[in-house]
Amino acid sequence: MIGKGKAIAHTKASMEYGWNQEKNAQVVYSQNIAGESPNEISREFKLTQDLNDNCEKNTLSFIISPTIEDGKNLEKKELSRICENFMNEMKLGDRQAIAFVHQNKPHKHIHLYVNRIDFKGNAYNDSFVGKRSQLAAEKVAERMQLTTVKQVQWEKDHNLSAIRTEIKRRHDLTMRQFKPRTFQDYIKGMETNGVKVIPCINKADKLQGFRFEFDKYNLKGSEVHRSMTGGNIGKKLASDKSVSSFLKENTQLKLAGKTVELSTGMLKAIAKEVIKKTISKGMDMGMGF
Repeated sequence: MIGKGKAIAHTKASMEYGWNQEKNAQVVYSQNIAGESPNEISREFKLTQDLNDNCEKNTLSFIISPTIEDGKNLEKKELSRICENFMNEMKLGDRQAIAFVHQNKPHKHIHLYVNRIDFKGNAYNDSFVGKRSQLAAEKVAERMQLTTVKQVQWEKDHNLSAIRTEIKRRHDLTMRQFKPRTFQDYIKGMETNGVKVIPCINKADKLQGFRFEFDKYNLKGSEVHRSMTGGNIGKKLASDKSVSSFLKENTQLKLAGKTVELSTGMLKAIAKEVIKKTISKGMDMGMGF
């Protein structure tokens, strides 16, 4: 569960958004409120806010978002408990508050509005309210046995590690299986092995590298493995060729519906590697370099 919070000045407009019937909004929590419309409730808030002339952003706006899976099982009673526990964790005390749930999309989430001014005219300290909202949501999730941000992040990192490994495995398989000579051959080979390769082309129509799309993940080559940057893939493709031979096959590439050239950085990296291997091979053959 994630919590976000900030102080706002536009109370009525925010409540109208929160109570938006197009989003299948439903009131799930209220405290010290009698009104039955955004206009009535914002007027109630203002009566209390008039007790403090110095505070301009006098309403606290929070968004509390359970995970999609948790949200499927949360009814009004549980959503109300989330709000109540969140209010306690934030030490908001006895003040006016109302919350709506939006459930027009799979990701059910709560909009909670709290009067920053209490009935004595004191303003709630909103220092670091965003960070404190995150921590409060974490504690509420733990107490109610809901999925926390840490758990979501662990699962994301765990899944991402497996995805990186699998993309790299398919990259290695493509190199062994198809022995591509050009970037176009490589892209076709990867697609045959279930990975979509997306060229990264700059404004000058030059190829800078690639992104890899697999199982709903979209990663830069460097995020998958250092051997999968554009330059390093080029080095591998050019490993058994001369610079001129490689450039002849890869200078004018038809990628993403346009003809592109290699970027200067990729050309330099590939040329340097080919020259180095040529010298090394010559020395192995006793050519006296």
